[in-house]
Amino acid sequence: MTISDAHEGGVIVVSPRGRVDSTTSATLDRHLQGLAAAGQTRVVVDFTGVDYISSAGLRVMLALAKRGRDQKGRVALFGMNDSVRQVFELAGFVALFTIAPTRDEALHAAMA
Repeated sequence: MTISDAHEGGVIVVSPRGRVDSTTSATLDRHLQGLAAAGQTRVVVDFTGVDYISSAGLRVMLALAKRGRDQKGRVALFGMNDSVRQVFELAGFVALFTIAPTRDEALHAAMA
């Protein structure tokens, strides 16, 4: 898995690529924790490059949602393929996040 960031109008867009599973989730978690420690409270996660997410990846996303709430920030997700979205739905995580159909809508949600 690789992770890239882009800053857009006070929002950071985090773009993981590859699988988010038990092998890679700790890397993503450390990356997101580092952003929170740096004071980044508006986060968009771009899932267009993620082809699989496991329960370990869901735990990372749950921690991100909790930090967002604790810091009074905003978190939005977009770009999920059908299988990734299904994992979020089956786990009941859809209610925890703003899941937008497009990058622009996710950015708007994170800025609101």
